[in-house]
Amino acid sequence: MGSRMSWEDLWPVLLNGTLETLYMVGFAALFTVLIGLPLGVLLFVSRRDGLLPLPKINAVLGAVINVGRSLPFIVLLIAMIPFTRLLVGTTLGSTAAIVPVTIGAFPFFARLTENALDEVDYGRIEAILSMGGNLWQVIAKALLPEALPSLLAAITLTVVMLIGFSSMAGVIGGGGLGDLAIRYGYQRFNNEIMFGTVAILVLLVQGVQMAGDRLVRSLAHRR
Repeated sequence: MGSRMSWEDLWPVLLNGTLETLYMVGFAALFTVLIGLPLGVLLFVSRRDGLLPLPKINAVLGAVINVGRSLPFIVLLIAMIPFTRLLVGTTLGSTAAIVPVTIGAFPFFARLTENALDEVDYGRIEAILSMGGNLWQVIAKALLPEALPSLLAAITLTVVMLIGFSSMAGVIGGGGLGDLAIRYGYQRFNNEIMFGTVAILVLLVQGVQMAGDRLVRSLAHRR
């Protein structure tokens, strides 16, 4: 690939990179929510004054999540190479990149989930408990439904972060727009590729943020 490309050559390359990024972000977002949501709920209910006081477990879990949030993602990418190879058999490509991207994101989402549950009116929780409800009923009928707008806002913020993470995964050959920008835009000085990837990433972030904000507002108005 030369330093310049025609539009006929440019669009298929950018389209492929965009699809790989969407694939990475989509699955990483799914796994991030599946891991981070229950961890966030556990953080909330296991507090010393929580619904299921487990202060030691809460302290350990909180420390692990704080460590995960504090690690620079580029360091995590490199540190996760052996685990990624063990899990998926390779460290290259979009599928391999899902592993470190998810691990980098779920501690962040778990903490956002805990903060979202903090906003739930405790009167609703007490009402369910006074009627003989158990912990799972409180979670299913009060905590998660009442916190849904905040949780959707947290998911939106997390997906935006995942888009950035997926781009950084290009440093280790993770595929997608980040890999495209590094291999062709930066290393081969191809300005068309560089500008194209940046423009698409900006559009993706804006699209996700606008859609998420609209959904959150819609739920808030219904409530």
